[in-house]
Amino acid sequence: MQINDSDHRFIEGSFYTLKSAEVGGEPAQRLPEVVETVSAMLSEIEANGMDAVLAYSRKLDDSHERDIEVQARDLERAGGALSPELREALAAGADRTRAFALAQKDHLVDFEKELLPGVVVGQRYTPVPRVGAYLPAGRFPILASAFMTVGVAKAAGVPSVIACTPPTNDPIGGNPAVLYAAHLAGADRAFALGGVQALAAMAFGLLGDRPADMLIGAGNAYVTEAKRQLFGRTGMDLLAGPSEVAVIADDTASPEVVAADLLGQAEHGPQSPASLVTTSDSFGRAVIAAIERQLETLSTRDIAGPAWRDYGTVYVAEGREAAVELMDVLAPEHLEIQTADDSYYHDNLSNYGSIFLGPWSTVAYSDKGVSGTNHVLPTGGGARSSAGLSVSRFLRPLTYQRVEREATPDVARHVEVISTYEGMEAHRVTATMRLERHLS
Repeated sequence: MQINDSDHRFIEGSFYTLKSAEVGGEPAQRLPEVVETVSAMLSEIEANGMDAVLAYSRKLDDSHERDIEVQARDLERAGGALSPELREALAAGADRTRAFALAQKDHLVDFEKELLPGVVVGQRYTPVPRVGAYLPAGRFPILASAFMTVGVAKAAGVPSVIACTPPTNDPIGGNPAVLYAAHLAGADRAFALGGVQALAAMAFGLLGDRPADMLIGAGNAYVTEAKRQLFGRTGMDLLAGPSEVAVIADDTASPEVVAADLLGQAEHGPQSPASLVTTSDSFGRAVIAAIERQLETLSTRDIAGPAWRDYGTVYVAEGREAAVELMDVLAPEHLEIQTADDSYYHDNLSNYGSIFLGPWSTVAYSDKGVSGTNHVLPTGGGARSSAGLSVSRFLRPLTYQRVEREATPDVARHVEVISTYEGMEAHRVTATMRLERHLS
């Protein structure tokens, strides 16, 4: 997420770079060894079923459980191992994410329209039948992932949502907070199963249900590659890379707050880009200095520090128009606006996954689910062409048409002409036959 030489011709306003990324280009997403390993695993699991799934679980996750399903009563009881404060926070996140998803659903309406006499067309929204959600639980178990995936799918009306999360030594089989979040989100079934083997088991229908029609949820490079290779056989949300954040700020903002927000996403991983676009040279330098100070005491500086060094950027734009041009080229996953004229930027920016307006907004509010919007968003410039996960992704806009006898002359004659030009005789006959029947 940086301005490359080839991008300059698309930016009319002037700008300069105050801090460049030490690593050029996009982070590598597909190492050959990852592709080969995932391909071999998927082939073996497809051929040998649950025996291969359990063998990989024993090998990769040190799991020796034959019964990998977490029973519904244990999902609910998982909350007993958590503090009251954490249970309250998780409940708030689940409720607010569901409320926002339901509000989105309310604005997706079925309709029917008569285009011309006797030709009625329409659309109705129908949920995907089966969804498989992967809930990561590595160094940082992202607890809100269940709300964003399982919860939103259930809000859309998906009948069957199963969740998989890596096994742990906990008596219930997995991370209790992740499993309790899955319970709050409404998961129909949950399994202590991680990695490629979890994606394969859901996609191949090895968990006591038919194959998942859609796979959702983030994971490491192997999980992402498994989703890529399974795409086509099953649907998916998106192929997300390292988390990204960008900020547009001027000298009315706090350098300390902006620095903290940039580091807040750099903390996700050593390849997570963070970018500042500012209209003030002195403000940009103040943010850089604030980041260096904050890294000195940040407990995750071994992650955030390399991310900022290798992928962090600061650009100084000549004005707000140039700042908009720069940011639309960057097309970040998360975009914060902290300026004297936030409305201008909101009205004029178009390429971002989700936007956070004003100094009182921060990406972490969405990341943890407590502000309601979804944190499954496009990365790597994907925001130029697509949006993040929402309730609409689980609802298929199925179209229909109903043509009455009286509309046949109008419709059939046009189809005859077009089909004849194309040389598609069988298409022409379907129209001609109806026209002849209408005239008889």
